[in-house]
Amino acid sequence: MAVIEVGRVCRKIAGREAGRLCVVVRIIDDNFVEVTGPKELTGVRRRRSNVKHLVPLPVKLEISEGAGDDEVLEALKNTDLYPKLLEEKEKREGKGKKGKKSAEESEGTA
Repeated sequence: MAVIEVGRVCRKIAGREAGRLCVVVRIIDDNFVEVTGPKELTGVRRRRSNVKHLVPLPVKLEISEGAGDDEVLEALKNTDLYPKLLEEKEKREGKGKKGKKSAEESEGTA
């Protein structure tokens, strides 16, 4: 049994998406896999990733190789991880909106 396999949930530890969760959807070779968040949930877009930049978690989804974002999202909804992902998404979106509001408010008061 390989540690990195299709359906394995991982945490990215390098790059702009470091700290975010992703799901392995395809194994390219010994060093690279294709992962997705999906982007609308975790902020990780579908892309190739070095396996050295991933930390596998004990959660494995039952998805087919090359699964689309919709299939991955449905599989994630059936896990205990989904509420935590929604909470992280709200925090991430809240930061961006808060910064924009502050800028708009300061323009309105000037």
